[in-house]
Amino acid sequence: MNFSRIRPVPIAGALGAEVEGVGLADDLSDDVVTELRAALLEHLVLFFRDQDISPEQHLAFAKRFGDLMAYPMVSGLDDHPDIVPVIKREHETVNFGGLWHSDTTYLAEPPMGAVLVARELPPKGGDTLFANMYMAYEALSDGMKRMLAGLTAVNSSAKADVTRTREDRVREDGTEPEALVAEHPVIRTHPETGKKILYVNFGHTLRFKDMSEEESAPLLDYLFRHQIRPEFTCRFHWTPGSVAFWDNRATQHNPINDYHGFRRIMHRVTLAGDKPF
Repeated sequence: MNFSRIRPVPIAGALGAEVEGVGLADDLSDDVVTELRAALLEHLVLFFRDQDISPEQHLAFAKRFGDLMAYPMVSGLDDHPDIVPVIKREHETVNFGGLWHSDTTYLAEPPMGAVLVARELPPKGGDTLFANMYMAYEALSDGMKRMLAGLTAVNSSAKADVTRTREDRVREDGTEPEALVAEHPVIRTHPETGKKILYVNFGHTLRFKDMSEEESAPLLDYLFRHQIRPEFTCRFHWTPGSVAFWDNRATQHNPINDYHGFRRIMHRVTLAGDKPF
């Protein structure tokens, strides 16, 4: 697409673009929103710098791209329940969601995307990695593609590594949630682009349907390593006023936990998705 109202500047070969010429605090025109949606589909994650936006403006921007949804097991802000605080405090050593994952694939209808705003940052560290799952699929051999096309993945919120990244938030809420489980095709089709996606992730995928975890592990371990090859990824360095908007259907992300002793506060709004096919 030829962009006339925004300027997406790619930050890596695989995915990711910083968008110039847009103020998210503004009342965006339909034409700008159309170009932003096209840029998201092309680059998979959009980054915006120097955006001084209020919670109300954060919500208004996200709503231009779809319906909002609650993030499971974690409470939103008291005055803005659709905004979930993603926090690591000075005394904590584990960060929320600190591993490679696609958000909440343990839901029957995982999110379409999310808009994350930096509110308080450590003096160094705290970058986020993103990976392109179109590229992960396309780089597989033809034989592997044929085999995976017939498989279904079982995804769970109770996978041990990811539950550890939620422990502090769950303790704050005072409840221990029941596990959520959903099954999705290992090879997903993007509902807007029609492109194929490798749709398993280390954070939530337990096993293949009709197979045990032990039987599934060798192939899943290979796919988890394959998905995050450096040439499929980009890295974003947060600065005050940074905003990221990613397509959760075709990407994975990993917030790097390299800032012990410092506080990092992000505000997240999640956009509703549909059932993978």
